[in-house]
Amino acid sequence: MSVGRVIRSNKCILEGVEWLAQQDSLLAGVLEKTGTPPLRLRPQGFEQLLNSIVSQQVSVAAAEAIWKKLECAKLTRPSNILRASDQELRATGLSRQKMRYARELADAKIDFKSLNYIGDREVIDILVKVPGIGIWTAEIYIMFSLGRADVFAAGDLALQESARLLLDMTDRPRDRELRKIAEKWSPWRAVAARMLWANYRYIRNREGIR
Repeated sequence: MSVGRVIRSNKCILEGVEWLAQQDSLLAGVLEKTGTPPLRLRPQGFEQLLNSIVSQQVSVAAAEAIWKKLECAKLTRPSNILRASDQELRATGLSRQKMRYARELADAKIDFKSLNYIGDREVIDILVKVPGIGIWTAEIYIMFSLGRADVFAAGDLALQESARLLLDMTDRPRDRELRKIAEKWSPWRAVAARMLWANYRYIRNREGIR
Protein backbone atom coordinates (compact mmCIF):
# COMPACT_ATOMS: atom_id res chain seq x y z
CA MET A 1 0.00 0.00 0.00
CA SER A 2 1.33 3.46 -0.91
CA VAL A 3 2.16 5.77 1.99
CA GLY A 4 1.20 8.83 -0.06
CA ARG A 5 2.83 12.23 0.20
CA VAL A 6 5.35 12.73 3.02
CA ILE A 7 6.00 16.16 4.52
CA ARG A 8 9.75 16.72 4.81
CA SER A 9 10.24 20.49 4.85
CA ASN A 10 8.59 23.89 5.16
CA LYS A 11 8.37 23.87 1.37
CA CYS A 12 5.90 20.97 1.65
CA ILE A 13 3.85 22.89 4.21
CA LEU A 14 3.75 25.92 1.93
CA GLU A 15 2.59 23.80 -1.01
CA GLY A 16 -0.19 22.30 1.11
CA VAL A 17 -1.25 25.66 2.51
CA GLU A 18 -1.49 27.23 -0.93
CA TRP A 19 -3.59 24.34 -2.23
CA LEU A 20 -5.92 24.44 0.77
CA ALA A 21 -6.35 28.22 0.56
CA GLN A 22 -7.42 27.86 -3.07
CA GLN A 23 -9.90 25.11 -2.23
CA ASP A 24 -11.42 26.54 0.97
CA SER A 25 -12.10 30.23 1.56
CA LEU A 26 -12.35 29.70 5.33
CA LEU A 27 -8.87 28.21 5.48
CA ALA A 28 -7.69 31.06 3.28
CA GLY A 29 -8.97 33.37 6.02
CA VAL A 30 -7.09 31.39 8.65
CA LEU A 31 -3.91 31.70 6.60
CA GLU A 32 -4.37 35.45 6.38
CA LYS A 33 -4.67 35.70 10.18
CA THR A 34 -2.04 33.23 11.30
CA GLY A 35 0.44 32.87 8.46
CA THR A 36 1.96 29.59 7.33
CA PRO A 37 1.92 27.06 10.19
CA PRO A 38 5.17 25.50 11.47
CA LEU A 39 6.60 22.21 10.23
CA ARG A 40 6.42 20.53 13.66
CA LEU A 41 8.15 17.30 12.63
CA ARG A 42 9.26 15.05 15.50
CA PRO A 43 11.72 12.16 15.85
CA GLN A 44 10.63 8.61 15.11
CA GLY A 45 10.88 5.61 17.37
CA PHE A 46 10.36 4.26 20.85
CA GLU A 47 11.27 7.43 22.76
CA GLN A 48 8.69 9.52 20.93
CA LEU A 49 5.85 7.12 21.75
CA LEU A 50 7.06 6.74 25.34
CA ASN A 51 7.02 10.53 25.62
CA SER A 52 3.44 10.55 24.35
CA ILE A 53 2.44 8.07 27.05
CA VAL A 54 4.20 10.12 29.72
CA SER A 55 2.33 13.25 28.56
CA GLN A 56 -1.15 11.74 28.81
CA GLN A 57 -3.52 13.47 31.27
CA VAL A 58 -0.85 15.60 32.94
CA SER A 59 0.24 19.20 32.43
CA VAL A 60 3.05 20.08 30.06
CA ALA A 61 5.26 21.05 33.02
CA ALA A 62 4.58 17.75 34.81
CA ALA A 63 5.28 15.73 31.65
CA GLU A 64 8.57 17.57 31.09
CA ALA A 65 9.62 16.95 34.70
CA ILE A 66 8.89 13.22 34.45
CA TRP A 67 10.69 12.96 31.13
CA LYS A 68 13.80 14.65 32.53
CA LYS A 69 13.85 12.15 35.39
CA LEU A 70 13.50 9.27 32.94
CA GLU A 71 16.41 10.63 30.91
CA CYS A 72 18.58 11.12 34.00
CA ALA A 73 17.81 7.55 35.08
CA LYS A 74 18.56 6.30 31.52
CA LEU A 75 15.05 4.88 31.31
CA THR A 76 14.11 5.97 27.79
CA ARG A 77 15.28 2.77 26.05
CA PRO A 78 13.21 -0.43 25.85
CA SER A 79 15.83 -2.70 27.41
CA ASN A 80 16.30 -0.38 30.39
CA ILE A 81 12.56 -0.02 30.91
CA LEU A 82 12.15 -3.80 30.99
CA ARG A 83 14.99 -4.20 33.50
CA ALA A 84 13.78 -1.41 35.79
CA SER A 85 12.01 -2.19 39.05
CA ASP A 86 8.69 -0.67 40.07
CA GLN A 87 10.54 1.49 42.56
CA GLU A 88 12.90 2.85 39.91
CA LEU A 89 10.06 3.71 37.55
CA ARG A 90 7.91 5.17 40.30
CA ALA A 91 10.79 7.43 41.33
CA THR A 92 10.53 9.20 37.97
CA GLY A 93 6.92 10.14 38.64
CA LEU A 94 5.21 7.50 36.50
CA SER A 95 1.86 6.28 37.78
CA ARG A 96 1.27 2.54 38.15
CA GLN A 97 -0.79 2.57 34.93
CA LYS A 98 1.90 4.39 32.95
CA MET A 99 4.54 2.03 34.30
CA ARG A 100 2.54 -0.81 32.75
CA TYR A 101 2.11 1.10 29.49
CA ALA A 102 5.85 1.84 29.30
CA ARG A 103 6.68 -1.83 29.81
CA GLU A 104 4.09 -2.94 27.26
CA LEU A 105 5.57 -0.55 24.69
CA ALA A 106 9.10 -1.72 25.48
CA ASP A 107 8.04 -5.34 25.10
CA ALA A 108 6.11 -4.77 21.86
CA LYS A 109 9.32 -4.88 19.81
CA ILE A 110 7.91 -2.59 17.13
CA ASP A 111 10.08 -2.25 14.03
CA PHE A 112 9.84 1.52 13.81
CA LYS A 113 11.81 1.82 10.57
CA SER A 114 9.35 -0.47 8.80
CA LEU A 115 6.47 1.89 9.64
CA ASN A 116 7.81 4.29 7.01
CA TYR A 117 6.89 1.82 4.27
CA ILE A 118 3.36 0.75 5.17
CA GLY A 119 -0.01 2.49 4.92
CA ASP A 120 -1.55 4.70 7.59
CA ARG A 121 -4.20 2.15 8.58
CA GLU A 122 -1.57 -0.55 9.00
CA VAL A 123 0.54 1.73 11.20
CA ILE A 124 -2.47 2.51 13.37
CA ASP A 125 -3.32 -1.18 13.69
CA ILE A 126 0.23 -1.95 14.89
CA LEU A 127 0.45 0.93 17.36
CA VAL A 128 -2.98 0.59 18.99
CA LYS A 129 -2.24 -3.00 19.94
CA VAL A 130 0.01 -1.52 22.65
CA PRO A 131 -1.96 -0.63 25.81
CA GLY A 132 -1.84 3.12 26.38
CA ILE A 133 -1.72 3.98 22.68
CA GLY A 134 -5.06 4.94 21.17
CA ILE A 135 -6.12 6.24 17.77
CA TRP A 136 -5.24 9.85 18.63
CA THR A 137 -1.69 8.99 19.75
CA ALA A 138 -1.17 6.80 16.68
CA GLU A 139 -2.42 9.48 14.29
CA ILE A 140 -0.28 12.17 15.92
CA TYR A 141 2.75 9.89 15.50
CA ILE A 142 1.89 9.32 11.84
CA MET A 143 1.41 13.05 11.24
CA PHE A 144 4.51 14.38 12.96
CA SER A 145 7.01 11.52 13.24
CA LEU A 146 6.28 9.83 9.91
CA GLY A 147 5.32 13.14 8.28
CA ARG A 148 2.30 11.83 6.41
CA ALA A 149 0.49 14.63 4.59
CA ASP A 150 -3.04 13.25 4.54
CA VAL A 151 -3.66 12.14 8.13
CA PHE A 152 -6.03 14.04 10.40
CA ALA A 153 -6.31 13.43 14.16
CA ALA A 154 -10.04 14.08 14.38
CA GLY A 155 -10.22 13.06 18.04
CA ASP A 156 -8.15 16.08 19.06
CA LEU A 157 -10.22 18.48 21.16
CA ALA A 158 -8.41 21.60 19.95
CA LEU A 159 -9.06 20.61 16.33
CA GLN A 160 -12.71 19.98 17.13
CA GLU A 161 -13.11 23.36 18.83
CA SER A 162 -11.22 25.19 16.10
CA ALA A 163 -13.44 23.58 13.47
CA ARG A 164 -16.54 24.56 15.45
CA LEU A 165 -15.46 28.18 15.53
CA LEU A 166 -14.31 28.23 11.92
CA LEU A 167 -17.53 26.70 10.61
CA ASP A 168 -19.76 28.62 13.05
CA MET A 169 -21.21 25.42 14.48
CA THR A 170 -23.30 25.36 17.67
CA ASP A 171 -21.72 22.16 18.98
CA ARG A 172 -18.20 20.88 18.72
CA PRO A 173 -18.02 18.22 15.96
CA ARG A 174 -17.17 14.75 17.25
CA ASP A 175 -14.56 12.47 15.74
CA ARG A 176 -16.70 10.94 12.99
CA GLU A 177 -18.29 14.24 11.95
CA LEU A 178 -14.95 16.03 11.84
CA ARG A 179 -13.43 13.26 9.72
CA LYS A 180 -16.26 13.77 7.25
CA ILE A 181 -15.67 17.53 7.21
CA ALA A 182 -11.93 17.01 6.68
CA GLU A 183 -12.42 14.86 3.57
CA LYS A 184 -12.53 18.01 1.43
CA TRP A 185 -9.00 18.87 2.62
CA SER A 186 -7.48 15.68 1.22
CA PRO A 187 -4.66 15.17 0.16
CA TRP A 188 -3.35 17.78 2.61
CA ARG A 189 -5.36 16.99 5.75
CA ALA A 190 -2.28 17.07 8.00
CA VAL A 191 -1.58 20.61 6.81
CA ALA A 192 -5.23 21.56 7.34
CA ALA A 193 -4.85 20.27 10.91
CA ARG A 194 -1.82 22.50 11.42
CA MET A 195 -3.87 25.46 10.17
CA LEU A 196 -6.73 24.61 12.54
CA TRP A 197 -4.34 24.38 15.48
CA ALA A 198 -2.89 27.75 14.49
CA ASN A 199 -6.43 29.14 14.32
CA TYR A 200 -7.17 27.76 17.79
CA ARG A 201 -4.05 29.39 19.27
CA TYR A 202 -4.85 32.68 17.52
CA ILE A 203 -8.37 32.77 18.96
CA ARG A 204 -7.21 31.83 22.46
CA ASN A 205 -4.52 34.51 22.43
CA ARG A 206 -6.94 37.11 21.11
CA GLU A 207 -9.53 36.28 23.77
CA GLY A 208 -6.87 36.34 26.46
CA ILE A 209 -6.09 39.98 25.67
CA ARG A 210 -9.64 41.12 26.31
